[in-house]
Amino acid sequence: MAVTAPAERAGTAKGLAPALVVLLGALSSLVGLSWDVQWHIDVGPDTFFTLPHLFIYAGSALTGLTALTVVLRTTAAERAGREVDPAVGGRAVGVFGRTFAAPVAYLVIGTSAAVFLVYGLWDQWWHGVYGFDATIDSPPHIGLLLSVSATIIGSLMTFAVVAGRERWGRAGVLLAVAMLVAFCTITSLAFSGADLGVNAVDISIAFTTVMLLLMATSFFRRTGAALLTAVTVAGVQAVLWVFTPWATTTYADSVGLPVRDYVEGVPAMPNLIPMSLLGVALLVELARRGPWSARAFAPALGAVGAVVITALAPVQRLITRGFPITDVGALALTCAVAALFGLLAGFLGRRFGVMLRALTPTQEEAR
Repeated sequence: MAVTAPAERAGTAKGLAPALVVLLGALSSLVGLSWDVQWHIDVGPDTFFTLPHLFIYAGSALTGLTALTVVLRTTAAERAGREVDPAVGGRAVGVFGRTFAAPVAYLVIGTSAAVFLVYGLWDQWWHGVYGFDATIDSPPHIGLLLSVSATIIGSLMTFAVVAGRERWGRAGVLLAVAMLVAFCTITSLAFSGADLGVNAVDISIAFTTVMLLLMATSFFRRTGAALLTAVTVAGVQAVLWVFTPWATTTYADSVGLPVRDYVEGVPAMPNLIPMSLLGVALLVELARRGPWSARAFAPALGAVGAVVITALAPVQRLITRGFPITDVGALALTCAVAALFGLLAGFLGRRFGVMLRALTPTQEEAR
């Protein structure tokens, strides 16, 4: 077991506060999104100024302001000739020449928050022109979702920097990956209108879920990493499953709006998260004990995992919502296409895990 020097531990501790604030902001956006989706389903269209929207926008504002603070402090330290600690968001890179020095993770977070603001203004204009929102996959909403996803990626990077030395870094990586899995399910709804003969939404969810699972596995390189990631995803799913319908009903009652008569009581966004991920994680753990190389292992397992998730998605909807499985032929074709995308997901997941490990400062940089 490696022993962390006091000076090194003090350096990594500097990154804890901003990393937690960013994670809290991203969590606020995730909770607000799940709440907002349920509001659209159970209550109806909404205006721009609602409590779920406040959660989403407040989360983005919190992450953006935190990133700005870190960048300004890093810039001031560099101009004063002080050593910039790479444990706070990774190595500093120049922005606008060398006008600013930004740790790479907070550069991602700050840019994502700025893009979110642009899409937020577009969303407000959209509400002003068209009034109520009747759908979650409107053009400004998709832009907002992608920008928040990028913010969560930045949050993941802040924890990955110190995950090799700090337990809180490893915990943060797991939670950020789980939040990203949950968030990407709604982003996948952008494909809901695609008429391709296959279920593009299920394929997209399987692709992103498997990629992120294998990314975490590649990053940690430890027995049980895949299973622990899946358990964390299930924990996030359980919290949203309980909170979302309760918050929707409570808020509707507080503002005097009725809940629709045909409400199923099944939270929409949490139900998009594949419950079969635990089974896929077990397959990953078993496969990692084999004699094959990781280079060949990841794409093959990505294909298998994508097929499992895609094939069991209709089963999950049957169990939770009573939707019958009607077109077995279309499901088979969807699984075949998912297998192809799974190969890519496995390859990318492994490579992204390697990229995350590259964020960790060297011993010379950490001193």
